[in-house]
Amino acid sequence: MTIALIIFILMYAGMLIFSKWRVWFALGAAACMVIFGVISPGAVPGNINWNVIMMIAGTMGLVSLFTETGMPSRLADLILRRVSNACWAVIALSVFSGLISAFVDNVATVLMLAPVGLEICRKLKMNPVPVIIAIAVSSNLQGAATLVGDTTSILLGDYAGMTFLDFIWWKGRPGIFWAVELGAAGTVVILYYLFRHETKPIGTQPLTPVSDYFPGYMMVAMVLLLIAASFIQFPSGLDDLKNGLICLAVFAVTLIRACLKKKNAEPLKLVSREMDYQTLAMLCGLFIVVASIREAGIIDAIAKWFSSIGEGNLFGLYTLIVFGSVILSAFIDNIPYVAAMLPVIEVLSRNLGIAPYVLYFGLLTGATLGGNITPFGASANVAAIGILRKDGHEVKNKDFFRIGIPFTLTAVIIGYLVIWVFWNGAT
Repeated sequence: MTIALIIFILMYAGMLIFSKWRVWFALGAAACMVIFGVISPGAVPGNINWNVIMMIAGTMGLVSLFTETGMPSRLADLILRRVSNACWAVIALSVFSGLISAFVDNVATVLMLAPVGLEICRKLKMNPVPVIIAIAVSSNLQGAATLVGDTTSILLGDYAGMTFLDFIWWKGRPGIFWAVELGAAGTVVILYYLFRHETKPIGTQPLTPVSDYFPGYMMVAMVLLLIAASFIQFPSGLDDLKNGLICLAVFAVTLIRACLKKKNAEPLKLVSREMDYQTLAMLCGLFIVVASIREAGIIDAIAKWFSSIGEGNLFGLYTLIVFGSVILSAFIDNIPYVAAMLPVIEVLSRNLGIAPYVLYFGLLTGATLGGNITPFGASANVAAIGILRKDGHEVKNKDFFRIGIPFTLTAVIIGYLVIWVFWNGAT
């Protein structure tokens, strides 16, 4: 456990201090975990989340073809026609990102909306770094709102026997959906404060011509298919990969059609150039490192720590779980963490003689939003930074912290209070 913890800490310290070399710290730490025997070489492929990797790769490819048609610029024009200034353009795009991500994976949401954000910034001569970060953190916020919004929500729904509607109204009380949405409303105030100086008025924007609508239609089709897949059980062995398979299939159809239309391989060459291989490699490294610390027992030790110091006082335990989860999820994958904590919460609740619902929702709120504190605390953040890097922009830690920390704290505190008010004393 000690070796795994040291490697993990050094990796995150290196990624924070030397932001340009994040991919190498992630891959180097993954290699060290294998070399020092924390995880066996044979276990490495099985611990990479191929669903996420395929989803990112497929969506990146589709976005390349989508961007080439001029459609992101057209969407940027339409948004700019409906807002008064640059500040409200950013807020509108961020809120839209959050709404989509309540039903579609956060990474896919960022990859689809980032090109629109970049186009808005180009037209208004704005720095795109804070805008794309705002889109990313907004997408992470809404993951806990619905049963299909995030893997952690699916874990809770399965463990607690909750349906899609239970997230909205359950046992005669407002569900976690309302806590998340009120938190989202609070973050609009934060975004307004952060972008309040972007007051450049927006004149009438001529609509950019679109050369081909088919990739745009396929983007919409992918969103609808991802939503539908949330309610459909795929055959055994494929269910965990269904989102990735959908994204790759939609991309493949779009690419083949583009090549046939142009009667050459230029679309394939375009996709190959635009694919962000560094982001994909870094995510693979992070998946291996997180699997290693889980294998070493570090995540289980964290769960036992909650059990040892929080038992006996419900409000204190609830507060510890919410804010402890925020901090831990900024550095470790929230999926294995939530999976480990759910049975712990059930035991703690039984010992206190209470229903576990308030602690379940507190766990989901903290664990889902905690990833917004650091640039690599969530896959959507990693994808957003990769997009900015491909566009020639360096993202410094302070750039991310300036938005991520106040955004996260606002949403968490509001959700924390709302959940306690409605679910304290639930039976």
